[in-house]
Amino acid sequence: MVTPRRAALVAATVATALLATPVAAGAADGTIGVRETVCAESLFVRTQPNGAWMGTLYRGQTFLVEGPRSGGYVYGFAYGYINRRGWVQDGWFC
Repeated sequence: MVTPRRAALVAATVATALLATPVAAGAADGTIGVRETVCAESLFVRTQPNGAWMGTLYRGQTFLVEGPRSGGYVYGFAYGYINRRGWVQDGWFC
């Protein structure tokens, strides 16, 4: 029989494991001049670092890193559904 206390413990353990698991194991920073593949489930493309959202790249889509870097973001060209230049959070490439 599953008690409410045991069910809560199992749920807390699962939630902790999911939060501790990186979305993209082995993800790397983008290399300027290289068309990188997105390893994250999704990666927002923004108008400027931490700026307005203008689209989303999904795992397997690509981003040409053109530089420069700013505050953890990198500038470049987003392929896929977006097909325009913008900023993405660095560190989510395969």
